[in-house]
Formats: sequence, C-alpha cells, structure tokens
Amino acid sequence: MPLIEYDEPERFIAGTVGEPGQRTFFLQAVQGPRVTTVSLEKEQVAVLAERLNTLLDEVGQPDEQVLPPDNDPLSTPIEDEFRVSTLSLAWVADVQRVVIECHDRDVQLEDSGDEVIELTEPDATVLRIVLSPIAAREFARRGLATVASGRPPCPFCGAPLEASGHICPRANGYRR
Repeated sequence: MPLIEYDEPERFIAGTVGEPGQRTFFLQAVQGPRVTTVSLEKEQVAVLAERLNTLLDEVGQPDEQVLPPDNDPLSTPIEDEFRVSTLSLAWVADVQRVVIECHDRDVQLEDSGDEVIELTEPDATVLRIVLSPIAAREFARRGLATVASGRPPCPFCGAPLEASGHICPRANGYRR
C-alpha cells in the first residue's frame, strides 16, 4: 500500500479550481518543495471540516485562532495524485494530534471482537496528514469558507441557484 505521509506540513488546505457550479475540490499538503494534491467532492470537504471542529470540541481543544488565516491559492501545478473515496479522522491523545487519512478506495472494517481492523487493498494509496489542533482548526475554517463560497442556496428548496435562476420544486416548477 503506497503511503504518502505528512507530519505537521507547512500547509494543509482545501481549495477549488473553476467557477461556482463547475468547481473541482482539492486537498493539498505542502512541506518544502514537496506538494501532494488529491481531488474530492464538495460534501467531503464540508463533512471533514465539520467533524474536525466537533472532534476538537469533544477533546477539549479551544476554538482559538492562533495561526494567521491561510487564504492563498493552491500551489501550482495542480495535479491530483488520486480521487479520494474514503476519509478517516482520528485523535491521538498521547501526542495531542489529529490524523486525517485520505484513501483512494473504500475502506472496509472488520470487527474481531477486541478491536476493529482496517482492511485496505494492497495497491490502494493513502495520504496521511498529522496536524496540531491549531492547524486543524485553520483547515476547518478555510474548508467551510471554501464550501460556502459557491452558489447561494435557494431560500425555498435549498438547491443551488444559478445566475439565471432555477426551476424550484417548491414553487411548482416556476423559475425563481
């Protein structure tokens, strides 16, 4: 199993390429000259950011902005290593770090009674990122802002609004 690992990278960000409605979402880790980019769905970025905040709240890590906001664009060239299928998130209490894993294939878990064992295909690629709580909060802040910067939702049905409006099911098919 190829493992791409970053232990507290200089940057770990979510970003996009394209216009709202046609955007491609990426996660990017940067350490010196080394850059790893993976593509994923908008919903995966939103869920990862929300779960990071929830996890940090549960383990008692304060919601303090200590790092300056990283609003710089993705590093170029943007070439994804793989498309993320499964994300996993863990808290390592003894070192007070968050571990995020991005898998290019679905992860299957097997419960042997005493522990849960992760079964990963031998040729599956995994991107593992280890972050401090402060860096994880900054990733979550930017991730949620990136997701929110797309098309505004329809106030009636919640579907994304196009510039030309959309056919709203709550308005019996009339344009809004």
